[in-house]
Amino acid sequence: MKRASAILESARLDREIDFEEICKKTKIPLRYLIAFENENTKEFPEEPYCSLMVKDYAQFLGLNGDELLSLFRRDYNRHLPTNSTPRSLFSLTPQFTFSFFIVLLSLSFVVYLVSEYLKFNRPPPLEVVWPENFSESSLKISGKTDPQSTVKINDTLVLVDIEGNFTKEIQISTPEAKIVIEAESPAGKVTIDEKVLK
Repeated sequence: MKRASAILESARLDREIDFEEICKKTKIPLRYLIAFENENTKEFPEEPYCSLMVKDYAQFLGLNGDELLSLFRRDYNRHLPTNSTPRSLFSLTPQFTFSFFIVLLSLSFVVYLVSEYLKFNRPPPLEVVWPENFSESSLKISGKTDPQSTVKINDTLVLVDIEGNFTKEIQISTPEAKIVIEAESPAGKVTIDEKVLK
């Protein structure tokens, strides 16, 4: 059984065409045409270009391109060069960059939503600055909480500024009074700090 290289060479010689003419008309590089006929597998181009060039070459010579390509694959199936460089899973292509950006954006959005949900549903922070001396009949109590929270001292609403600070002077009616400070978030979560005067 004839080999594909011999069929190509025979057809070319029968038509009395040289490599340069074929190269000009088919746009197949000269070195590949010579390699196909001389069975120089090291010079073969990578697939799928190799198969496309062989088919075009055969058709130019008046041969059946598909049949000759089948013979060519039979003859050189184990020798056809392939891209030996493994393709990286994370090659920096425009598609990868775009996909990475979309995933990063989605993750950031999810993290933001989760943090806002947790922030909305957790009790507000409450820091109270208690006076050092509780023996007086009037006490000035100050502190800090979330600016969106409402603060009550002994069920009396206290003004909270835009930074979350509050100050209130209260009157002590009994020596052993109890002071309860309550900060409530918009979601209804409550933080309480209290002190019993002795």
